[in-house]
Amino acid sequence: MSEPEWLLRLKKMDEQAELGGGRERIEAQHKRGKLTARERLRRLLDPDTFQELDKFVTHRVTEFGMEKNTPLGDGVVTGFGKVNGRLVYVFSQDFTVFGGSLGEAFGKKVTKVMDLAMKAGAPIVGLNDSGGARIQEGVVSLAAYSEIFFRNTIASGVIPQISVILGPSAGGAVYSPALTDLVLMVKGTSNMFITGPDVVKAALGQVVEPQELGGAEIHASRSGVAHFVVDTEDEVFLMVRQLLAFFPQNNAEPAPRVKPRDEPGREDPSLREVLPTDINAAYDMREVVRRVVDDGAYLEVHAAWAPNITVGFARLDGYPVGIVGNQPEHLSGAIDIDSADKAARFVRMCDAFNIPIVTFVDVPGYMPGVDQEHGGIIRHGSKMLFAYCEATVPKVTLITRKAYGGAYCAMGSKYSRADLNYAWPTAEIAVMGPEGAVNIIFTKELQRSQDGAQERARLIGEYREKFANPYVAASRGIIDAVIDPAVTRPTLIAALASLRDKTEFRPSKKHGNIPL
Repeated sequence: MSEPEWLLRLKKMDEQAELGGGRERIEAQHKRGKLTARERLRRLLDPDTFQELDKFVTHRVTEFGMEKNTPLGDGVVTGFGKVNGRLVYVFSQDFTVFGGSLGEAFGKKVTKVMDLAMKAGAPIVGLNDSGGARIQEGVVSLAAYSEIFFRNTIASGVIPQISVILGPSAGGAVYSPALTDLVLMVKGTSNMFITGPDVVKAALGQVVEPQELGGAEIHASRSGVAHFVVDTEDEVFLMVRQLLAFFPQNNAEPAPRVKPRDEPGREDPSLREVLPTDINAAYDMREVVRRVVDDGAYLEVHAAWAPNITVGFARLDGYPVGIVGNQPEHLSGAIDIDSADKAARFVRMCDAFNIPIVTFVDVPGYMPGVDQEHGGIIRHGSKMLFAYCEATVPKVTLITRKAYGGAYCAMGSKYSRADLNYAWPTAEIAVMGPEGAVNIIFTKELQRSQDGAQERARLIGEYREKFANPYVAASRGIIDAVIDPAVTRPTLIAALASLRDKTEFRPSKKHGNIPL
């Protein structure tokens, strides 16, 4: 029995849509080392779960010869599917169609899936490979971008939004990813810039290559735009799947637990030896984190940017947690402008999506210097204070070594409303380090002393014993417990378990005014 005409037509339309910009352009995409829009979705989503929407949409432009070229889908593939068995909405820009440029129909397709994601309370993942606004459509393409930006903003903190940059992202196209929660890029093929190399050369006379101007490694280490950089597209899709496993579907749900393999009561005596004997010597805070969390698995965010602070995702007894920690290997773990921004935004993201925050503190203070002061360290540093004070998720803080001055306040301290505060016996909590405090408090005594160095050493030891050790803070209830480093893991797990049903009052308001 022959197939009905309607079925033949449907199959023909499907085949035409699948080809996007045509076989030649698909081959060109592959020669660049890039997958097509649909190939990418097949790699990202669980097998056979993708349901495409608006497959046969076309543009309506009748000028500039556009009426002769109306590819089905209009340069973006949209729909929904599953990742790890959970619903996710997606759009994938198709560079084979008009270079992935955005026009009116393209924009309406994207905003439709964004609206559906909000209604369904499910994450949205955008795969970006676009030259920017479609010039032939003029102002309507800019209007379409604004519609997307508005939805990014309304969805922020409601559903997880992840942007994957898989080719160019130029002009207005960069702002939608920048408004989302996480941005991932691929080395060698991804780039993001508001004005490309040609415009930079024409306007400023500067000659710069696309990767040098806005490549993945630049945005990961210099600008802080990219949260993750990987070597291949397959790796980036695996990373997205890993990230989504830490997030709830939306802000009304708890973060998803997985069955743990690591014993919650596991102790680690090696933590007693992890700190150097020299109080000023460096060590890797990430190693402390890995010894504490489930299976030593720590997914660091923004690893190459502002490395004096480390942030990322881990699990404790199967529950997702957001980690914030000073990193003594870089700038002694001091807080500077970039690290303050990095930590503040990560804390706010965790708070938005019900992910508890565990803070590891070893901070000598804020980074001093003319550049920092003139660059606004006061303004930027206050973002951390705002983020921690604003957050209502469970917050547990552990001080491993130094906790000095205002930087201590900013790192999830008791009176920045961390729920439970712990310290190792090696912790020093004070307005400033003993060396600086002695120089200020005992200036005259040191000047009169016949052996200044010996007297200074004695006074430093005395100050450390009387004021800087954790037992002073514990005696005032500022530290809830001084613990053996070996029991850090079970202590943190018990603390978070006790806070699982935490509720916290905040006054009704439209929103706060974070010092941006």
